[in-house]
Amino acid sequence: MLQDNAYARLSDFDETHAEFTAIRRHLHAHPELSHEEAVTGRFVAEKLEAWGYAVTRGIGGHGVVGRLKVGNGTKSIGIRADMDALPITEETGLDYASTVPGKMHACGHDGHTTVLLAAAEYLARTRRFSGTLNVIFQPAEESNTHSGAKRMIADGLFDRFPCDAVFGLHNHPGVAEGHLMVRPGPIMAASDTARITIKGKGGHASRPHLAIDPIYIASLLVVALQSVVSRSIDPTQTSVVTVGAIHAGDAANVIPETATMALSIRSFDATIRDRLQDRILALAASIAEGHGATADVDYARGTPVVVNSEAETSFIRQVAEELLGEDKVSLCPLIPGSEDFAYMLEERPGSFVRLGNGLSSAFLHNPRYNFADANIPVGAALWARLTERFLQD
Repeated sequence: MLQDNAYARLSDFDETHAEFTAIRRHLHAHPELSHEEAVTGRFVAEKLEAWGYAVTRGIGGHGVVGRLKVGNGTKSIGIRADMDALPITEETGLDYASTVPGKMHACGHDGHTTVLLAAAEYLARTRRFSGTLNVIFQPAEESNTHSGAKRMIADGLFDRFPCDAVFGLHNHPGVAEGHLMVRPGPIMAASDTARITIKGKGGHASRPHLAIDPIYIASLLVVALQSVVSRSIDPTQTSVVTVGAIHAGDAANVIPETATMALSIRSFDATIRDRLQDRILALAASIAEGHGATADVDYARGTPVVVNSEAETSFIRQVAEELLGEDKVSLCPLIPGSEDFAYMLEERPGSFVRLGNGLSSAFLHNPRYNFADANIPVGAALWARLTERFLQD
């Protein structure tokens, strides 16, 4: 076992900080959307190969895994970063802003990728562990219904690259740079969607009694859906039902045949998730039927709840406190956003953590967002120290 001062420290990344800042800004300037990350994946793979990793490309799309075995240790660890960007037009005005119209790294995946690359370079150079390190660069995190994590797993990720535990992180605007937030158990929500089509009977606006107005029925349903969480879910539980869109009709003097609604549903518990679906389906059917209409509901289960295992979360918290100090590690609140790392945590124990991106940082998915380069050595040192501590002799 190494002495504590022999594990990775923040200062170990001082010399490479400028190099990896340049890499991060290069990635930021050349964003690729979900399922399009061919150039980013090639860039990552070439870096890993140059540092001595055994690299496998094209896992679950453009996914890349670098494998580094050191010593005789039998344990293995997986660390994941996401690579895809968003269909957003950048408004930062930075000299390294996106060069691709309508595409932007507005969620910090350029930073996540760079952090893991910086850790991978350090670990390949120092080799102060015994076991197998798998660095996992995942495509299509932003693709809720065609998840890159799910596709990599289906492509044999954990069969081909066994991991005793798997870890990931996401930056978190509104929290000071260099501060880490952890949480055992559920941390991020399941994300489901529903598309409800109310089918009524069209007619003239001046004779509503001869029609069945789907807009009126949809409006009643919007109000009723607000009771799902407030009256059907335990008030100690957290969940969200949001009607994000309603589309119906084209003219003021025409009652249309149909009205379509789009819903976003978030939850942190499997039983609550089922309850939400049951109540939404029942309300849609009953309100439509009560007014002589029908309701067709296309209910789609998306990303599941991100559930951190207790032991691995306790371990990464310990490592973070050693590295950053106890004052910079805190309990993360429940986050109603979703994250497809959930699929990996369904397959292996592990933990997903949040790294503060700055108190004044623009929020995620915002055209003025930018990843904090000061976090590159923080995240890299966390991954390096975690690997060294996990893969001890």
